[in-house]
Amino acid sequence: MRILYGVAGEGLGHAIRSQAVLEHLVACGHDVAVMASGRAYEVLAKRFANVHRIQGLFLAYDQERMSVGRTLLGTALQLVPGLRHNLSVSMGLATGTGGSVRGMAPGRDIVQRLPFAPDIVLTDFETWSLLYAHVSGVPVVSIDNLQVIHRCKQPKDIVKGQRKAFELARTVVRAKLPGADHYVITSFFPAKVRKKHTTVVPPVLRASVLQARCTRGEHVLVYRSGGDDGRLEEVLRAFPDTEFRIYGTPHGRDRDVRQDNLLYRPVSEEQFVADLASSRAVIAGGGFTLMSEAIYLGKPMLSVPIPGHFEQNMNARWLERLGYGLQTEKLRKRDVRTLLEQGDEFAHALRDHRQCGNADAFEVISDVIERLVR
Repeated sequence: MRILYGVAGEGLGHAIRSQAVLEHLVACGHDVAVMASGRAYEVLAKRFANVHRIQGLFLAYDQERMSVGRTLLGTALQLVPGLRHNLSVSMGLATGTGGSVRGMAPGRDIVQRLPFAPDIVLTDFETWSLLYAHVSGVPVVSIDNLQVIHRCKQPKDIVKGQRKAFELARTVVRAKLPGADHYVITSFFPAKVRKKHTTVVPPVLRASVLQARCTRGEHVLVYRSGGDDGRLEEVLRAFPDTEFRIYGTPHGRDRDVRQDNLLYRPVSEEQFVADLASSRAVIAGGGFTLMSEAIYLGKPMLSVPIPGHFEQNMNARWLERLGYGLQTEKLRKRDVRTLLEQGDEFAHALRDHRQCGNADAFEVISDVIERLVR
């Protein structure tokens, strides 16, 4: 079966999940082509042969808060050249002609070598591939975690105090991928479906996490994305007897850098997963992927979601609601102290979490594909 897979490039979560699904599809013998933007293209192009760069949406931040205005402005400025480039990629993919696109930055020119007419389109929060499916008249399946905002019910305590952010997020998610034939939603919390043609499955995890040897060390893994509020070092140095292994900051970009009880480490999947699997606890934002990995490995977590980012705040509230950790608007000493002192309680709750690797998710995805392509 020929499958076109679209992957959104904002953050790494979409790429990490899609990589696992793509590996499964290829192992099943499917012929797969990928359209990806941003960081997702950089990750997937290193691992798969038929990957094509497209222009995608990006999120803008102002003082650690997601800026709706700057995001919309940036999207509008990129709209015309982005559509032109994506259309060129799509036409080349379908006809095998391809060629360069004038006016695009170096490295963005695509040469399509072989015609590719997909039997079905899969999309991880990527709109252009969905439009491609609608125009081509082939079925399309959405596979992501964000559709939980629109297609599932949210308890009042999860939405409390952020109703406007919730309604805005739901509007954006609904508009991003309208009219898919089926929606497969990955979720670590029990989500109640409110829309037809929707299935909730456990998170899809990368192979390195599934294969990791899980132990309980003394260090705490810290991951910061999108910068920090400047209080990170001050707060963590208040616990000199605990080592914090920190990823995602300018320090330690190329090599390990130690400053007292803080160990800054460069980005490395192998080292990161090893530190995660052997950690005592995790401090990070509210991103779905790392939170799902920490939960799977039984690691208590302190979540500091990006202000104004409903999905991250939703994840953080569910984390606390399930007893897997706690959440806070700003990183404070008392929150870190609670994480360290109540780690055993959180770990006990995490033992009740059950997930059989990716088996359940892959079974649903395969069933949906087979049902839609007959």
